[in-house]
Amino acid sequence: APPGEFRPYIDPGESQAEFSVIAVILGALFGVLFGAVTVYVGLRAGLTVSASIPIAVLSISILRAFGKATILENNIVQTTGSAGESVAAGVIFTLPALIFLGYPLEYTRVFLLALIGGWLGVLFMIPLRRQLIVKEHGNLLYPEGTACADVLVAGERGGSFASRVFWGLGLGGVYTFLMTTMGAWRPQPEYRPDWLPGASFRASITSEYLGVGYIIGPKIAGTIFAGGVFSWLVLMPAIKFFGQFAPGPLYPSTVPIPDMTPDQLWASYIRPMGAGAVATAGLITLMRTMPTIFAALTSGLKDVRAQQAGAETQAGRVDKDLSMKVVLFGSLAIVAMMWALLTLKPIPGAFTTLGANLVAAVFVVIFGFLFVTVSSRICGLIGTSANPVSGMTIATLMATCAVFLVKGWTSEAYAALALTIGGVVCIAAANAGATSQDLKTGFLVGATPVKQQIGLIVGVMVSVFAIGGTLILMNKGLEKYHPMQIPLNIEQVPTGVRLESDSYVYKEKSYVLVNALGAQGVPDGKYLYDPATKQIEIQWVQGIGSEQAAAPQARLMATVINGILNQRLPWRLVALGVFLVIAVELLGIRSLSFAVGSYLSIATTMAIFVGGVVRWLAERGKKKAEHAESEVSPGSLYASGLIAAGGVFGLLAIVINVLEGAKWVRPNLFRVGPDILGSLAQSNLFAVALFVLLAGSLYTFAKKKLE
Repeated sequence: APPGEFRPYIDPGESQAEFSVIAVILGALFGVLFGAVTVYVGLRAGLTVSASIPIAVLSISILRAFGKATILENNIVQTTGSAGESVAAGVIFTLPALIFLGYPLEYTRVFLLALIGGWLGVLFMIPLRRQLIVKEHGNLLYPEGTACADVLVAGERGGSFASRVFWGLGLGGVYTFLMTTMGAWRPQPEYRPDWLPGASFRASITSEYLGVGYIIGPKIAGTIFAGGVFSWLVLMPAIKFFGQFAPGPLYPSTVPIPDMTPDQLWASYIRPMGAGAVATAGLITLMRTMPTIFAALTSGLKDVRAQQAGAETQAGRVDKDLSMKVVLFGSLAIVAMMWALLTLKPIPGAFTTLGANLVAAVFVVIFGFLFVTVSSRICGLIGTSANPVSGMTIATLMATCAVFLVKGWTSEAYAALALTIGGVVCIAAANAGATSQDLKTGFLVGATPVKQQIGLIVGVMVSVFAIGGTLILMNKGLEKYHPMQIPLNIEQVPTGVRLESDSYVYKEKSYVLVNALGAQGVPDGKYLYDPATKQIEIQWVQGIGSEQAAAPQARLMATVINGILNQRLPWRLVALGVFLVIAVELLGIRSLSFAVGSYLSIATTMAIFVGGVVRWLAERGKKKAEHAESEVSPGSLYASGLIAAGGVFGLLAIVINVLEGAKWVRPNLFRVGPDILGSLAQSNLFAVALFVLLAGSLYTFAKKKLE
């Protein structure tokens, strides 16, 4: 309906309990929980899913146990809690790249960058709310926000909404605990066909991948899987075939192609192609939205000038926002915080003046406002899940690195500094998209915007405590050490190899810690060099960047920064990815999903595709008038529970692994699956059969109507 005729669910003149203590506390707790879960799932799958709907469903159930709760209180819970998921998404897309650039993940730095970016996303949505949420009502649909409003309204009427989430959480939790902690079956069955050398059929059969695939639907899941099929079943066998007689290694690999495993083919040749594909697809998506960017900026500035001139009438409850003074002074405070961070906690090796730090802080605010507007507009059109935040971040990084290149700042330290600026902008853009969805939900149900905005600020402040810790925990808990032998002249290391420490202790022996990024003769990664034998003896595979937590967007950011500043990219491989995306676009297919699929392991894309297939089966026979599966269907609620279960119990397995490594818990205390099941625990068919059973449970719940 036109804005003038629209009436929210709760009458604007009606007063209800809204910003209550229990609602804020519960929302903050959900922010911590879903922030941690998003870090876990996002690093593994490279995808994030909006947390607003599952939080709304859980809130309805929990607050009902404490007595009668209003729809506006439940809305505050989901608004406050969703900030954790959106900030976590921005963090995992960028800040893990510090590891790939050779820097440690410091809790304080991650905490402050996440806090600055999260608050920036909320503050800049305040002057844009009236233009994008209210005046564009009917044009910008904000699908997740609209669906969440439907959930809240349905919760007022009762029903079995919450039970579906709890069933998914319970069954998915049992499945994940038995598989990851007890080792009852293989988490990644695999088949390498002799008739197609270089190929690998594999799937990470986790509950979260199944749930993600169901929620994003068969079309997007199929497009992502198509990218995986092209990389793993076409390109890699082709490389193996044409390179089978190659006498030596072909850059960027250090292993001859005939001797390479599928994993080595993927890491050496597919990842650079995928980086070019993802970067190009993100920029194409960004360019498509340029007209809407300028329209939103122009309208937003007009509204700001109108407010400053006193042209706005006295606002009612549903029209009250935080004042422009909060936005102005908050922006100045963010500039000060960013300047203080860069000045008091500088990147080691980066020489910048106080003035340069101030310019960098101002850049953050300028790029932040631009891409907050972009992010909100895109989310209004196509939803949060398809928001090309990575493309916006790449644009920021390219502009920042271009300035650094002109100044002659090309060392690794300035790569980390550029990432710091881009990371804040990415977090702001990601949180702005989710903030827009929350404000849309509030607009539809009749919430008070100023209370939602305060809830979002609180949600950001609380959730960032867990996000950095989870990031560091995963990096530590999933790390591995692989023995190897690579001769290295430590007196004359090749370009791209850096000596980070001469006293790294592993198993009571001291090594020289070596970091390689874009080097000739040494694959990217960190290594332990033994001065006595004059060779690299151990590869230190950190958790983030491994196949268990690939962090594809973050690796892409590191690749882009390093390539621009130091020109060490395998440009021909990157160009192949660029032209692949152009070909896909010419076919009339939106290329971003395909590009992400071509970059990720097929183990991830295949499991996600299974979830999409289950949704397609559940939708068969439904009339279009029923809109098939919506965001609030029984299947999507159960799938949300599966995602939460995979994240929570996956993190539990990592915590146990860390405790075992610290010798606080006896090794393999819980890993009794192989002892009980014997050879079945290593059987590919047994693992696949159990995953099919889990998929069957999803199909069963998807077909049951909500009561």
